[in-house]
Amino acid sequence: MKPYSESCDQNRDPILNIIQPLFANAKNILEIGSGTGQHAVYFAEKMPDLIWHPSDQAQYIDGIKMWINESELSNLASPLTLNVTQTEWPNLKVDAVFSANTTHIMHWNDVEALFSKITNILNNKGLFLLYGPFNYQNQYSSESNARFDSWLKNRDPESGIRNFEDLDQLAQQAGLLLQEDYAMPANNRILCWSL
Repeated sequence: MKPYSESCDQNRDPILNIIQPLFANAKNILEIGSGTGQHAVYFAEKMPDLIWHPSDQAQYIDGIKMWINESELSNLASPLTLNVTQTEWPNLKVDAVFSANTTHIMHWNDVEALFSKITNILNNKGLFLLYGPFNYQNQYSSESNARFDSWLKNRDPESGIRNFEDLDQLAQQAGLLLQEDYAMPANNRILCWSL
């Protein structure tokens, strides 16, 4: 059965409104943590001039393929198997990397690996866009985020909503500079860094 995420349907249009103008001059986009594959299909359909490269860990690839095969979109690449901690990333150069709802599920060493390896695949002036909930100065931005963080940590103590400042420090160490911090519905944000 094809995987489905209700939140993907809920957040896809607000995300599209932000990323579409940012990707106006881009050709190749890598999505890290494509999950069900719904975002990949929707964004590739809405931005037909882009080539969208979905990726995720091995256990999610079959589900992503179901969405891709059903879509029959020519600008949607076959999903890449990618664990951010693997030594060799796909041999790919992209104009932007997009990732949604990943860093709060990852362990911190995975988050560090994500930021340290991104610059290897980004073209000059490439963008990294990260969507999700974030804390600021160790403070939750809402009660719902606090409850969500508690749920995450009960499920996996090494997961949890990350502090913006910690993520930005990793970005700076990798040579990425923050361009914008966009407020999104449901107490989420899109952080945009540039190489």
